[in-house]
Amino acid sequence: MGATRILFIISTYYLRRYETTPGGTVTGIRLSGVTKRYGDNEVITGLDLDIHSGEFLVFLGPSGCGKSTLLRMIAGLETVSEGQISIGDRRVNEQAPGRRGVAMVFQHYALYPHMTVYDNMAFGLRNTGVGAGEVEQRINEAARMLELGALLQRRPAQLSGGQRQRVAIGRAVVKEPEAFLFDEPLSNLDAALRARTRLELARIHRRLHSTMVFVTHDQVEAMTLATRIVVMNRGRIEQIGAPLDIYKRPATRFVAGFVGSPAMNFIDVERAGENGGRLIVALPFEGVQAPTAIQAASVPAGKLTLGVRAEHVLLDPQGPLAGRAEVIERLGDRSLVHTTMPNGQLLVAELPRASDREVGIGDTIRMTLDAAHVHLFDEIGKAWHGL
Repeated sequence: MGATRILFIISTYYLRRYETTPGGTVTGIRLSGVTKRYGDNEVITGLDLDIHSGEFLVFLGPSGCGKSTLLRMIAGLETVSEGQISIGDRRVNEQAPGRRGVAMVFQHYALYPHMTVYDNMAFGLRNTGVGAGEVEQRINEAARMLELGALLQRRPAQLSGGQRQRVAIGRAVVKEPEAFLFDEPLSNLDAALRARTRLELARIHRRLHSTMVFVTHDQVEAMTLATRIVVMNRGRIEQIGAPLDIYKRPATRFVAGFVGSPAMNFIDVERAGENGGRLIVALPFEGVQAPTAIQAASVPAGKLTLGVRAEHVLLDPQGPLAGRAEVIERLGDRSLVHTTMPNGQLLVAELPRASDREVGIGDTIRMTLDAAHVHLFDEIGKAWHGL
């Protein structure tokens, strides 16, 4: 059974259950001063966050930034060293995972190998005191919809990978949770299936209005699915915002470099004056200066780095910047040219469709920067934007 069919079944199941049962509440989650230590190693530091009821929130960041650890603390699979986690109006720090009202779907299926499919799906329900009759009803209904009826007495070792995936999803479905927690569930899928599954997850969220918390290092997943993105780095939150806000107005150099493909261009610059209160900067390319839309008085003294995305490096026959085309990426919907500047630095520009085929390897390309869309970053990496 394909992932698209599985996700459609989940949505159908939940719509029916939410319409016919008193459960199925939608709940927010609050993290207050949450810290996690392993011995002397502090991996999450004093984190505060409100996850709104019914939103699709995505934790985005590189491997080792603490996002999965944070999700596991919400689920109750990791203890909290300091701070408080609340689900709805309940403090859950000391509550067992099965009593938190959340369901977690893992990257790896995490099925109990010694239990049958039935017992894997029933385990969490039994731990929360659901009656035997209700357990059987929920499992039988989920098994029928997920086509697991003939597999209920098998163990995970007797199942294919796709069947194990269905069991893991069924285990989450039968709990009728207040919130879903997803720990990189798409990372084991091929590219085409991953894309289809992203769309189905988004549709399910719109239908159910469930609170969903999703962990990924894939910015495309984050930009596609999220109501809000929480960008994390080294156990701290770098920025929280809607996907396009984070893309267009990154709060730090880390966010600017992590979100977006290709990564934002960064150029070390110096102050060169101002025009109408807007800062002018000197680039390290043969005395070239560039205007910005950033208030000069707002930018602190010290070293500055200019950031500009490829789509805002404009091909211009009269432009002040000149570079040699080294690589051209033709990506179907867009083409990118990687140019080497006189000082050896690489600068990536997006080619307009009209000139896509006119540029070749080794050509000299003249460019200008779109002043309205450049960013400045100070010594500590904080971003300064135009109006």
